[in-house]
Amino acid sequence: MAGEWEGKSKGTVLGYKIFIFFIRKLGVEAAYGLLYFVALYYVFFAGKSTQSIYYYFRRRLEYSSFKSLVSIYKSYYVFGKTIIDKAAISSGLKNKFTHECDGVENITDLLDKQQGGILISAHVGNFEIAEFFFEEIDTRSQISLVTTDAEHRNIKEYMEKVTVRSKIKFILVKDDMSHIFEINNALSNGELVCFTGDRYMKDQKVLSEPLLGKEANFPAGPFLLASRLKVPVLFVYVMKETNKHYHLYARKAEVKSRDAQGLLKKYTESVEWMLGMYPLQWFNYFDFWETDD
Repeated sequence: MAGEWEGKSKGTVLGYKIFIFFIRKLGVEAAYGLLYFVALYYVFFAGKSTQSIYYYFRRRLEYSSFKSLVSIYKSYYVFGKTIIDKAAISSGLKNKFTHECDGVENITDLLDKQQGGILISAHVGNFEIAEFFFEEIDTRSQISLVTTDAEHRNIKEYMEKVTVRSKIKFILVKDDMSHIFEINNALSNGELVCFTGDRYMKDQKVLSEPLLGKEANFPAGPFLLASRLKVPVLFVYVMKETNKHYHLYARKAEVKSRDAQGLLKKYTESVEWMLGMYPLQWFNYFDFWETDD
């Protein structure tokens, strides 16, 4: 199906090396300046990605053709900034950035109760830097990220060499379902287990729900687990507002036991709410709504 994610993000090791060099030698602003040309390159030469994001602006947000074309460039540019920010913050430049929290009490409440909790995010904003802000919210926070580990290995290895090692634990999804036991163990230890709820891989079970007025498929796993495990569920996003400022949102989801579809509906509503405020920060550059069909 066209709507499934291929499991790889764009970029090359050389590209990352260039941006790391700019950040370290010339500063974050210089790296942003380089993005003007990189974003323009992607507009013209990332055909499928450009087509998919154009559909998002033109058909789902109902922008005019001209505004949609301009927004494609802006989207690539903002996405590039979030990558640079992640590299800068991971390289020890967190003090260059500021943040504010909306719903932080929902996170500290989970930690106070020591019962663990499930966080569900999406590929909007820059959730990958959340751990650095969580440390300032509460030093007890420990995040376990459930992932397929399908990113380009060489890029990950390079980033690990040049950045501060992440404290996030990774729980890899396995065919034998043993990751379920790891998730339960993390929750039993009072940890925060995070899923992204908007991308699924080939052969994964899916659930369908409208997003921005059109039916789309979502991975069933996060919503099935979250609705069955008796722990609180939060929708969490980290959105870029200005060059050096981020806004963290944490919203508690009212979960009915074994109502995965109901939880998914609340999730899509929360994603729509976030995109209403930050339309340029939808970073699913593939045929999300399966328009190729």
